[in-house]
Amino acid sequence: MTPLAYEVNFDGIVGPTHNYAGLSRGNLASQRNRNAVSNPKAAALQGLAKMKMLADLGIKQAVLPPQHRPDLRALRRLGFVGTDAEMLLTAQREAPHLLACISSSSGMWAANAATVSPSCDTSDGRVHITPANLITQFHRALEPPTTAAILQCIFNDDEVFAHRPALPSGLHFADEGAANHTRLCGEFGQSGVEMFVYGREAFAEEEMPSRFPARQTAEASAAVARLHQLDPRYTIFARQNPSAIDAGVFHNDVICVGHRNVLLYHAAAFLDADKTIAEIRRTFVEVCHQEPHLIEIAEDRLPLGDAVESYLFNSQLVTREDGEMVLIAPSECQGIASARETIDWLIESDYPIHQVHYVDVRESMRNGGGPACLRLRVELTPDQMDRTHQGVLLTASRYDQLVAWVERRYRDCIDPKDLADPLLADESQTALDELTQILKLGSIYPFQIH
Repeated sequence: MTPLAYEVNFDGIVGPTHNYAGLSRGNLASQRNRNAVSNPKAAALQGLAKMKMLADLGIKQAVLPPQHRPDLRALRRLGFVGTDAEMLLTAQREAPHLLACISSSSGMWAANAATVSPSCDTSDGRVHITPANLITQFHRALEPPTTAAILQCIFNDDEVFAHRPALPSGLHFADEGAANHTRLCGEFGQSGVEMFVYGREAFAEEEMPSRFPARQTAEASAAVARLHQLDPRYTIFARQNPSAIDAGVFHNDVICVGHRNVLLYHAAAFLDADKTIAEIRRTFVEVCHQEPHLIEIAEDRLPLGDAVESYLFNSQLVTREDGEMVLIAPSECQGIASARETIDWLIESDYPIHQVHYVDVRESMRNGGGPACLRLRVELTPDQMDRTHQGVLLTASRYDQLVAWVERRYRDCIDPKDLADPLLADESQTALDELTQILKLGSIYPFQIH
């Protein structure tokens, strides 16, 4: 029987300039591996292997192309002049931090690309898509225009897709995308509960983290919910625990993951956990007419530090074609006893999660992004799937094409000094131009248009 809808994972392809610049304050792995030598080829192949594994499980899988990096247009807007090669060398000499920013391949973490609400939750019956403005990090704030262009190209039927512009670029409306958004439901295609998690209220004086910044604002979350025409009765706004942010939980998806009728979360995830969980349970029962599985992982089972180190909660929860729910966990969980034992306990319990697959996304993990960071979930009906650009859907032949493309176009290593190499810029542009042909996307990058 054809399902009402599918959950499709749109994974970001790691870009050719993947490097470890340590740009993300509050992201402990990113900071710890700053200036290490990266392997873009391995990073991209690891990401593609994860996608193929999910596709082989019967999960609908698609890809999102990388951002174009280095962003030389950004350097020119910041006052750098001369040829591309001259600008890169000047930036390396005078402002290496800016060179690192405009070379970042952080767009690989598609969970931050946008927030998406399915048509069964919106009042006009369309899928609503809002690119994140990502203004709390300069290197990420460069992404929204290209992200919007890519999403509009992929979801290009206004009858079923509604594209909203990114929120205003002010700190009061700092939006980090789906990394702070979770949707719970009984079955895909049926109305559900949309939960937005924020770190601070920009217009209020309140307790704030003392060590690291709170990125997502309540105001941004509320704005996206309004833009998406969500029913306020079935929309939940929850506050991150400031102490968790200070421990390295820069996004909610580092400490909480939800899928269908399951919410897996650490005891330190929310500021007022009892109230938040009670509201989730009440709302879910009202909407879905069943009890959810709200699984709290206690501190004595999985210390918060181990949760951040292992990225257990940045696992993906997915449902196979046979209805079995599966945890897609980073392989790092196997090397941390408390994380491994927690997963074993989950699998052996009466909860719906009965299988785990460990995946190697080490290159992404070293920059602070696990399996769930790499994907944007989009719930689509069969008709909406048909109206989605088919060139980005992962098939066996397209996977082979992408692997061959990475093998041909990516470097094995990038040292910080390599970011000023004009050949790297040329290689990246050539690779992305070829990728748009593989994915049949047409001209989506500025260098292709002008």
